[in-house]
Amino acid sequence: MNYLEPLLSRLEKWRDLDRVAGPLASSVSAVLSPPPIRNLLGGKHLGHPLHPALIAVPLGAYGMAAVLDVCGQDEAADTAVATGLLGTVPAAATGLHDWSYTQGAERRVGFVHAAANSVASVLYLASLLSRRAGHRGLGRCLSFAGLGVVSASGFLGGHLSYAQGVGVNRAGAPEPTEHWVEVGRIDDFDDGTPAVVDVDGEPVMVLRTGERIRALHNTCSHLGGPLAEGEVRDGCIVCPWHGSAFDLGSGAVDTGPASIPQPRYELMVSDGHVRLRPA
Repeated sequence: MNYLEPLLSRLEKWRDLDRVAGPLASSVSAVLSPPPIRNLLGGKHLGHPLHPALIAVPLGAYGMAAVLDVCGQDEAADTAVATGLLGTVPAAATGLHDWSYTQGAERRVGFVHAAANSVASVLYLASLLSRRAGHRGLGRCLSFAGLGVVSASGFLGGHLSYAQGVGVNRAGAPEPTEHWVEVGRIDDFDDGTPAVVDVDGEPVMVLRTGERIRALHNTCSHLGGPLAEGEVRDGCIVCPWHGSAFDLGSGAVDTGPASIPQPRYELMVSDGHVRLRPA
């Protein structure tokens, strides 16, 4: 029996958090709205969210600090705590970026996750100051308390990723195939207006521009927005939910918050008939 499930369920439904989390998320989103910042913090150039990679630094440093404290390696433990605090800055920035686009239960869990990380950072900062002031016993106690808090926060982070699906590829990865699926005639698609067709059970956005047709998976890889309802701009389709822009030809991310390219579909037009298959 999972004894934590009722607690997580209550947290996901704790709507009182929305009064604080909602305005905070809006403020964070406004500050991080410039495309270069979104692309950097969202992990566009990495090909997946950047936050999971960065959290390894503070978690590893804090864990090592505990080991070094137990072994009596005072100076090394102090350095590990300081390293963890420095590593928290970029990890927190990327985490806030990803969290600002969530809604509902994911936003509530993420808010508590971030709050717990903030408490842990305060404990570790107090630990470092205590160590340098010569109060090593207090410093160690504060570090161990911080490790407990950051471990609980890490559990919530895992729940966000593995149970709630924040940061995963919502578009999936359709397997390439030799099988073509006919989706209609070229005249069935209005020029310049995205349409949605079904290809082996997958929703695919089709855009006709003159005699040219391009197709991408319709489910945005970021948080599942319907691309066909978005705006076509500068050779890209812009997700109507969070503004991620994908190149219509390649599916590559042009502007975040998405970091994972959109699955592309190959096309074949023969005698006016349009056929698609995963690229």
